[in-house]
Amino acid sequence: MHRAENTDQPQRLEGIVTALVALARSGHTVIFPVHPRTQKQLSLHSIELCEGVVQINPVSYLDMLLLESMARFILTDSGGVQKEAYWLQVPCLTLRDETEWEETVQSGWNRLIGTDAQRILRAVEEVRPGSGAGWLWQRGEASRNVVRLICEGRQE
Repeated sequence: MHRAENTDQPQRLEGIVTALVALARSGHTVIFPVHPRTQKQLSLHSIELCEGVVQINPVSYLDMLLLESMARFILTDSGGVQKEAYWLQVPCLTLRDETEWEETVQSGWNRLIGTDAQRILRAVEEVRPGSGAGWLWQRGEASRNVVRLICEGRQE
């Protein structure tokens, strides 16, 4: 979580943190790589996480991919992490109201859930793997799919 829309608005930040704490207290392992912007706002607003939320410093790209690949699901507001979750086929719950990666939502691998704590917790209870529908990059078909999409674009 790093977007200003979530970190710089105390109500949104509090909703996310409330959900993370509830998840940790209900037995979920919550790993939270804390972005510097997020850490600053947590401190500024005296928002604390419980011991069950494992806060770590930001990690390298490869370490982040490893964490993502081992997750049961991902909560994020990062566009890049949404796409990585899609490629890794790990269910993603996006803490935003919109995304630039519509195909991740259309395929069922990503849900836009906002920052309301109760909505986040309901989404976690309902999390399921995506259908794979719209999965353009699997089974050795990437180049054919790219050519098809380019050709379809030319017909418009």
